[in-house]
Amino acid sequence: MSENVMSLHRKDTGRKQVLGRLRCLGPLLMTVALPGYALAAPVNVGDAALNATRYHDSGAYERDFNSVLQDAEDWIRLRSSHVVKPAVILDIDETSLSNWPEIAANQFAYFREGQCASLPKGPCGVEAWEQSARAEAFPETLSLYNMAQQHGVSLFFVTGRYERERNDTARNLESAGYHGWVKLVLRPEGSHTPSASDYKSAERARIEQEGYHIIANIGDQPSDLAGGHAERGFLLPNPFYRVP
Repeated sequence: MSENVMSLHRKDTGRKQVLGRLRCLGPLLMTVALPGYALAAPVNVGDAALNATRYHDSGAYERDFNSVLQDAEDWIRLRSSHVVKPAVILDIDETSLSNWPEIAANQFAYFREGQCASLPKGPCGVEAWEQSARAEAFPETLSLYNMAQQHGVSLFFVTGRYERERNDTARNLESAGYHGWVKLVLRPEGSHTPSASDYKSAERARIEQEGYHIIANIGDQPSDLAGGHAERGFLLPNPFYRVP
């Protein structure tokens, strides 16, 4: 075999080995650029935004959201009478309260600072929106909340919002119809963790240490549920943003 042919053979063998490894890793490497190797392009961001809006406006989002909560309600009814001090953990944003007016105004962009005075037009600063306490409850979440209380379950809110928003967050929860929770847990000012799950799972562990038995943990992000300290987790749909 000539030197040139051998060289081409080695390159082809190396290409197959690398592609084989990429297939094993799958979507984790979708955006990695390797010279000489063509990878599938990610979904177009503009198309993704349009599809997310259609999903919300078509009623499919509400249908899927309510389906998860119905499963959670069934589970809470089943388990609440079989444990001592049953508790349910609820996330707030896109779980208990809907931020759709802010999300739609910002077209899925995230603006932490700035005013939110021109809805339905944007931009709408996230903190200004949250401080306005105008978010409405998801009806099915509020129904689950009230049912759980009627079954003797203690309700806890564990949110990624920071402590400086405590008063506005509590005011919004109350005005939306959530009453009588045991505790509202917010992030301490200046705290940072690699993932929201590190903070939230630690808070659930503290609640367990107080003698509560967490029968359900409900949120819209995988990081709301990761880390255990609950009998079951219920993941609500949220194609609008991701919290790692």
